[in-house]
Amino acid sequence: MNLSICVKEIKGYCPVYKINDSFVLEEGYRLVARIPLCMHALSSLMPFYSALRLTSPSDLGLAGTEDSSKAYVQCPDVHDRTGGGTVLFEIERVPSSLQKD
Repeated sequence: MNLSICVKEIKGYCPVYKINDSFVLEEGYRLVARIPLCMHALSSLMPFYSALRLTSPSDLGLAGTEDSSKAYVQCPDVHDRTGGGTVLFEIERVPSSLQKD
């Protein structure tokens, strides 16, 4: 099972991501991306990516209100204080053959 990570929302200005940018985590450890990635944003995903492959977003307190099969995590940039952009990522499990990119 792979994880598809998609940019769903940006508050402020992010110099790296655009809405609907996406990348995939294959087999739990291989990061596959055709876009530049931000190390600060990746740090917000690190605590959860292994667990999301094995358990539901609800069990981790990361589930969305409309679709509990998807998890939501945001980058640590506090846009209203830094002038940067806070990025909201939507994470979902996808079978290897149905990857989004």
